Amino acid sequence: MVTGESHPALDRELHHPTRLALVAYLSASTEAEFGVLRDYCGISDSVTSKTVSALEKLAYVHVRKGYVGKRPRTWVSLTPRGRTALETHLAALEAIVTAARTAGGAGGTA
Repeated sequence: MVTGESHPALDRELHHPTRLALVAYLSASTEAEFGVLRDYCGISDSVTSKTVSALEKLAYVHVRKGYVGKRPRTWVSLTPRGRTALETHLAALEAIVTAARTAGGAGGTA
């Protein structure tokens, strides 16, 4: 990165593509059902469960359990801390892209 400029740090916890996809999906909704998240991310129940648990430990998501009829369901929502983490992570990615484009336009050749 460009020396002397301060850029927001990438969030190591959101750097993994599955975690990032899940949090990004949640950022556009109030909450989402477990199966919807699983299908959106294209992952197994086990991987979805582990991903949600990891994000819950970080307080990035809130998990709500309940029933629809007699069937148990799990809903996940993004917390304010999770939203802030996502926004900071995206700002860091944008800063990296901007710095690279600026450096590339400043006389760099491929």
